Amino acid sequence: MAKHLHSAVATATGTKKRKAKLQNTEVDFTENEKMRPKRAAACSNFKEKKLDLSEKDLFITVEESRVEEWEIDAVRLTKTEPEDRRPSRKLIDFALHDADGNVQPFETSEVDAIFITALFMPLDNGLEKDREKGIRCSGFGQIKDWKISGYNEGIAVIWVSTEIADYKCVKPASSYRSYFEHFSEKARVCVEVYRKLVKSVGGNPQIGLEELLPSVIRSINSSRKSRGTMSKDFVISIGEFIYSQFVVLDNTPDINDEIFATLPVLIALRNESKSRVEFNKFSAMPSSGTLKIKDELCKVVGEDDEKLARLLQEEEEWKMMKQRGKRGTSQKNVYIKISETEIANDYPLPAYYKSYSQEMDEYIFDSDNGMFSGDMPVRILNNWALYNSDSRLIPLELIPMKSGAENDTVIFGSGFMREDDGSCCSTAESAQLSSSSSKLCQEDQGISIYLSPIKEWVIEFGGSMICITIRTDVAWYKLRQPTKQYAPWCEPVLKTARLAVSIITLLKEQSRASKLCFTEVIKKVTEFDSGHPAFISSSTTVVETYVVVHGQIILQQFADFPDDSIRRSAFVRGLVLKMEERRHTKLVMKKKSQMMRGENLNPSAKMGPILRRKLMRATTTRFISKIWGDYYAAHFPEDTMVDGNEQKEIDEEQEENEDVDTEEEVIVEIEQPVRTPPSTQSRRSPSKTCKEVDWKGETAGKTVFGEVIYKCVTVRGLTIGVGQSVTLEDDSGEAIMCFTEYMYEKHDGTKMVHGRILQKGFQTVLGNAANEREVFLTNDCLEFEVGDIKELVTVNVQLMPWGYKYRKENSEVNRIERAKAEERKRKGLPVEYFCKSLYWPEKGGFFSVPHDKLGIGTGACSSCKERKQVGDEFKILSETSFVFKNIRYNVNDYLYGHETHKAGRNVGLKPYVVCHVLSIHAPAGSNKAHPESTKVNVRRFYRPDDILSTKAYTSDIREVYYSEDTMTVPVAMIEGKCEVRMKDDLPNSDLPVVAEHVFYCEHLFDPVTGALKQLPPNVKIMSLIRRSPPTSKKNKGKQICEHELAGASQTKWAIEYEEPAGEAFGENHPEAAVFVENCNAAERASKLSDGKTKNLPVPGEVDFINGGPPCQGFSGMNRFNQSPWSKVQCEMILAFFSFAEYFRPRFFLLENVRNFVSFNKGQTFRLTLASLLEMGYQVRFGILEASAYGVAQSRKRAFIWAAAPGEILPEWPEPMHVFASSELKINLPDGKYYAAVKSTAAGAPFRSITVRDTVGDLPPVENGASKPTIHEPVSWFQKKIRRNTMSLNDHISKEMNELNLIRCKHVPKRPGCDRHDLADEKVKLSTGQLVDLIPWCLPNTAKRHNQWKGLYGRLDWEGNFPTSVTDPQPMGKVGMCFHPEQDRIITVRECARSQGFPDSYRFAGNIQCKHRQIGNAVPPPLAYALGRKLKEAIDAKR
Repeated sequence: MAKHLHSAVATATGTKKRKAKLQNTEVDFTENEKMRPKRAAACSNFKEKKLDLSEKDLFITVEESRVEEWEIDAVRLTKTEPEDRRPSRKLIDFALHDADGNVQPFETSEVDAIFITALFMPLDNGLEKDREKGIRCSGFGQIKDWKISGYNEGIAVIWVSTEIADYKCVKPASSYRSYFEHFSEKARVCVEVYRKLVKSVGGNPQIGLEELLPSVIRSINSSRKSRGTMSKDFVISIGEFIYSQFVVLDNTPDINDEIFATLPVLIALRNESKSRVEFNKFSAMPSSGTLKIKDELCKVVGEDDEKLARLLQEEEEWKMMKQRGKRGTSQKNVYIKISETEIANDYPLPAYYKSYSQEMDEYIFDSDNGMFSGDMPVRILNNWALYNSDSRLIPLELIPMKSGAENDTVIFGSGFMREDDGSCCSTAESAQLSSSSSKLCQEDQGISIYLSPIKEWVIEFGGSMICITIRTDVAWYKLRQPTKQYAPWCEPVLKTARLAVSIITLLKEQSRASKLCFTEVIKKVTEFDSGHPAFISSSTTVVETYVVVHGQIILQQFADFPDDSIRRSAFVRGLVLKMEERRHTKLVMKKKSQMMRGENLNPSAKMGPILRRKLMRATTTRFISKIWGDYYAAHFPEDTMVDGNEQKEIDEEQEENEDVDTEEEVIVEIEQPVRTPPSTQSRRSPSKTCKEVDWKGETAGKTVFGEVIYKCVTVRGLTIGVGQSVTLEDDSGEAIMCFTEYMYEKHDGTKMVHGRILQKGFQTVLGNAANEREVFLTNDCLEFEVGDIKELVTVNVQLMPWGYKYRKENSEVNRIERAKAEERKRKGLPVEYFCKSLYWPEKGGFFSVPHDKLGIGTGACSSCKERKQVGDEFKILSETSFVFKNIRYNVNDYLYGHETHKAGRNVGLKPYVVCHVLSIHAPAGSNKAHPESTKVNVRRFYRPDDILSTKAYTSDIREVYYSEDTMTVPVAMIEGKCEVRMKDDLPNSDLPVVAEHVFYCEHLFDPVTGALKQLPPNVKIMSLIRRSPPTSKKNKGKQICEHELAGASQTKWAIEYEEPAGEAFGENHPEAAVFVENCNAAERASKLSDGKTKNLPVPGEVDFINGGPPCQGFSGMNRFNQSPWSKVQCEMILAFFSFAEYFRPRFFLLENVRNFVSFNKGQTFRLTLASLLEMGYQVRFGILEASAYGVAQSRKRAFIWAAAPGEILPEWPEPMHVFASSELKINLPDGKYYAAVKSTAAGAPFRSITVRDTVGDLPPVENGASKPTIHEPVSWFQKKIRRNTMSLNDHISKEMNELNLIRCKHVPKRPGCDRHDLADEKVKLSTGQLVDLIPWCLPNTAKRHNQWKGLYGRLDWEGNFPTSVTDPQPMGKVGMCFHPEQDRIITVRECARSQGFPDSYRFAGNIQCKHRQIGNAVPPPLAYALGRKLKEAIDAKR
């Protein structure tokens, strides 16, 4: 029986400074009483009952709980059977407290002496209710240890240990319940995290943090015991706690699946938790300076005080989390629902909703910002109406206002949606009558949508403002003006809200709010004038009836009021009683299992105007449809494919015929990343050598070590030759598949094989999207004895013809192969694998198999050769040259060095130091020099930013200053080579991009005096190349694609769905044929007009396809099990891949948001890679930060390159600018990760581009105004971005409403200022209305939204722009949008420059369309950098 703590149950401990050594022997109950631990004061909340009882040996018979003074006696008296281990007991009605009897949190035992008062019970199951068998003991202990167990079982069990026994904590005392609930939730989270990560219980250790958190929260909140209060913030806040428990599990013998301490997801959780810790919220607890442990006095270190502070903070956050969402009356378990019958007289006769516009499903706009209401976006809904499933207009107040109440009424809605702009406008207040509304809002009603079921609603009020906000599964919506038809249904709710505000005002005017009882309040309400906004009637009976039947609304507003005396007033208690007397329905407040969101059941989805535009399914080729369809059929079998025949496809025969006819301070520490080359492993020799091994055939030469090479061997009757594949077992018994490169015999006669490991698809980044028969060659080599071979496996290394001409032929071959594989599977025959790609995780991609170098059996291995090249880190060639990281350095070369520095955000970050090599000094008498011991003497060159930021602003980013400063640095500090030339020898470029490591020098700088002088004639800067003659400027007056500017491609066709964006592209790319169509329509060429059809390309004409298909549909799929395949069929990404499959271009580039790799639990990303690989492409994936390529903006984007077989897969461009961003990693299997490029936070060749560099020359404009005049450019970036433009276009600011403009003027013109710097005061609008300067909704919702950091924020001249969005606004997702010195939102041109668009680039449409075109674009400098790499790949093949 597993009754003891030391049974086979995974446990984790809470002690860090000490480990309690639990005894395995039975406690000696005859021990001298002097050895008993000293008792503490009993917990003051317990009432002990002293009773007489008789003892009978080891068993006890009692009538009521007995009280014992000593712990050892209580343990002895609750012993029910012989114990051969350390005693274990249950604790009932327990509390943990200090020596004075004050209750304390669990973890306080780590830093203070904590004791227990409890009822002892035997550990036997089912005895909790048999309390007479228990023994009460007070103040025993102290606690030496606590543990969590139950990981494998999935039920958290908490234990505490003293020197005498281990205790299972079963039921806390009522006074200790809140403390224990908090710790129990932490333990429960640990167990749930364990079950999500450990393979033996169905977990996935390679899961990412963005997947782990929702999964854990969903599992906990869906259980019946959960109250639904678990949040993402809570799990992150205890991240360090979780990590520490799992580190202890590494030493537990029962847990051997993973090494938790190095698991990336746990490290990420710990780091995220550390980054959120704010110890300034609670001051450190005063400490006596001593801590008593095992009767020894130890000094309490600072971390103990920090631990106490953290525990106090956790307790406070736990209390706040439990209170979150609790609205309504003081009743805890019931919610009094309004009766529809009783309120019917206040509403019009039944009417039905009719849609007069083309409405879209709100699911399309699901932003995937989070799983819970606090993480959801806030939007505005105008011209709205609410109705039930029969489309009958229905009152909102029928939905409970208390979060978590069972909802027996389903209400839908429709309206015009737009993003929240922070304007203060009451519900049902006309936009024309509101002085705070802008002209823009009046012009742009937004997008017509229909809502999924409304989950909850709230009323917020402040001053004269009353705002109704509703929540669906997708977003919060602030309700503005209802439709004319629905206005009578809205008025009673607003009238009741105004009544509640008036009653609150009445109570506030009293000296004591409790003086007015319910009856007296009703009487005062009847005294309101008929013109009063809250007037109901002069009859007390009518008023009382109205107040009671609409009581839900009134109670909610009282519950949210900050004054406790108002919330607890006699009026509230009286109203609750009156509502109960009328027998209103009570809804039990229980958290049900979290329901999965299904399709939007809004009746508007099936009604509406006949001409309404419906969502178009993606047009796909059969090839793409099969890949994605087969995946969803396998992994979502419940998703029926009844409509599969309706899938619009391009017939393969038709395809073949067409080609004939037709963001705090960042401490930057320099790290030297060590590149880990592919490993060569050697297996341990088996104890018994296989005697059934014989070489077959003649020898094939010798290795470089003189070992004889063979090409064939016989082992246990199997004949194995070079180029075949075999399986063997590793030391742990796992099967390994290897491709044999060559065979040889050692000098001692041992017969060996040199092989390359083959990985199955699921072992790669493809995961479950891989073909089960496909294996991938790797660069990991393995040397093993021939006798270790277990069996021969069939692996066909494929080399199939590639291109659009062979689609049908290859498709037929694949069909035959699949049928053959299915037949073998039915017969139970071994699987025959195929291999057509090399998986190289260190380079983040899949490459063509090197057929000409594979399995030639000459003793040479191409993977080992590559490894040797990678591993050649450092070598001294002569007194004047050396090789470091495969780069040769000579005396007189120029190179980069780095220095450690601190910086906040981007301000203060430093680029590499440019140095001139004067001499090289290797350590004397050393046989082997190292990069750390070998020194180079260098001359330092200074940069303008080393002098002043103003000097940097006016100087060329490539300029450096000669100096007489010399220094000696170790080779290890070298970061690469560069060149310093005269200015006339610089590469000629008009682009705001630096792609070459070239600087120029014309001045000498004295760092002592700060003097800057002309370079003396005796100083010679040796140019490595002669100046090139100036090149003619082609394409003057028109804009071409950045890939074309890089010389890589010429844009000939483009597809754009939005007409303004298509118009802008056509104007800037006149040589391209632009199709302003849904890409499905473009693919179904027959749908286009004849004039456009003739301009379409045919297969063979397209060499390069690039684009960024939208993926809104994928964003919600990881949360809602709603017919995944049906939803995916509507995704444009399928059409995008179908273009690639149809045209088969030589190169392909996909761009998307950074989270593309984690959408839908990574399924979309994996299927993307699988689709391209199935087409035969080589594939590379990575995430890049645009700011590292020359824009003043933080913008992280995911990219996927694909190249046809025979082509060279483009490398990632080298980041050239320093920027405060962490390394952008993609998690891979086996705990590995891949980063396309290294972070430049520690240094880069050039400084970052600042806000001042970007827009400092633009003339001032007013709110909502524009200006075409232009000033002279100042910075290097401005000169390059300006090009030959003589006039300024699109320098227009989005107009703010009056209130937001006032707020903008009140935000100080200092770096970092935002809404936190607004004064808590009221301001008068032009209408005379007094409103709060601080948006009244922000303080109440700050905890849900990261304190609304950055809202109403000003840019910093020396910093960078936040991510460019499609609609900059002070209350938007990226609220830092105010100009550093002017009182306005940044202009369209300023946003364009932040993205790197040249001033000559023109945008189309209204101001919103222009912002959308900019916000959706890939920054041109980044596109240029990618284009250069594409050109390099093309040129390298020539």
